[in-house]
Amino acid sequence: MLIQSISGIRGTIGGVAGNGLTPPDIVRFATGYGAWVLANIASDHSSNLSTKPLVVIGRDARLSGAMVSDLVAATLNSLGIDVIDLGLSTTPTVELAVPELNADGGIILTASHNPKQWNALKLLDNNGEFLSAAEGEKMLMLSDSVVDYAEVDDLGATTHDGTWIDWHIKHVLDLDLVSAEAIRSAGLKIAVDAVNSSGGISIPELLEALGVEVVKIHCEPTGEFAHNPEPLPKHLHDLMNAVVEHKCDLGISVDPDVDRLCFVNEDGTFFGEEYTLVAVADYVLSKTPGNTVSNLSSTRALSIVTEKHGGSYTASAVGEVNVVSAIRETNAIIGGEGNGGVIYPTSHSGRDALVGVGLFLTHYVSMGLKCSDLLATYPKFVIEKDKLDLPENGVDQALQALIENHPEAKVNSIDGVKFDLDEGWVHLRRSNTEPIIRVYAESESADSAKKLAGRFKAELLSLLS
Repeated sequence: MLIQSISGIRGTIGGVAGNGLTPPDIVRFATGYGAWVLANIASDHSSNLSTKPLVVIGRDARLSGAMVSDLVAATLNSLGIDVIDLGLSTTPTVELAVPELNADGGIILTASHNPKQWNALKLLDNNGEFLSAAEGEKMLMLSDSVVDYAEVDDLGATTHDGTWIDWHIKHVLDLDLVSAEAIRSAGLKIAVDAVNSSGGISIPELLEALGVEVVKIHCEPTGEFAHNPEPLPKHLHDLMNAVVEHKCDLGISVDPDVDRLCFVNEDGTFFGEEYTLVAVADYVLSKTPGNTVSNLSSTRALSIVTEKHGGSYTASAVGEVNVVSAIRETNAIIGGEGNGGVIYPTSHSGRDALVGVGLFLTHYVSMGLKCSDLLATYPKFVIEKDKLDLPENGVDQALQALIENHPEAKVNSIDGVKFDLDEGWVHLRRSNTEPIIRVYAESESADSAKKLAGRFKAELLSLLS
């Protein structure tokens, strides 16, 4: 399976070219991206034409990572582009390295929360941010075009540099709102589940730099995911049990590329991936009041916390690039996504679990509460996440009919359709990463959220039949 979207080029490894992420596909899209970089440089009259173009790459620990990385680097070199390969890294580390190295772009080789048979090329511009939809379309057109490769004397070279996770950790420690001293003095003990990917390197090293005793769960970066890599309660039983067994203050889980972050309370219960951003935003806004942004599928608790601090909340379309765009438009202090993605523009404009850990732990120790008691200070909502297979056609017409069937709802259609109702909200949209329609609903209890999602899912299915 091969999916092209604003989240990059994503597919399963193996099979026939065009039906998965095969070597010919990898070379084709890496060529298109390299041609896009070269076209941008050619159109920028301020660029230094005396030096070779430069692209930063990095990967998570999944089994196909080294193979995909080698193909991407060689393809870029064949276009006359130099590559700095960070090796085992994280998505936010590569995002930070691109502007720091004055690079012309970056590629992260990760399929995020997808299972181990998946991989992807996540594409960055020279600011270390994901390509906009318009730039992504240009790249895809170039992928299907005839491209001139470099002559032998003009080939690029690849340099390997494994120091950037350490640089990233120092960056977190240097943030004004991260109090390393306060965290060190708290004497914390924290369990970490990094699903045997690169978070098993970066998160424990950050915690140890903060004076935390670390209990490691699935932290060997072998790429053999010990469980489904999406950091959801049903996948984190080992972490929940470890927190209780080792008498930890809390637990931390990240996805394979370390841009999603969630916490487990001291009693083994789930803090909630939706409340990662809520808690971090509460802390950041208490120090630097302002506006916030999250996507349409995120909890309304963030808007309540934002208003408490005198700010304004904006909902964006789903997708990091859309959240970042809305952050800029509203001059937001903090934003992110309800899947545990924290975007702190003071650091950089990308979801970053390491930055999220530093900000959350500073908030946690300053409050002097148990993790479960900290969670209890926020408005309680529950989100039910369901899905249905994406039909070949008729989706737009069915969603429009659904809108007409619910005049009582406040409707937002910037990304699929979201219905705001007295009892909660429901959001139905095509996934950016899988051939499904996501059906998310939020209400004040798990039962009411499940019933709300089920009601709208059943109604949509009837309209599609």
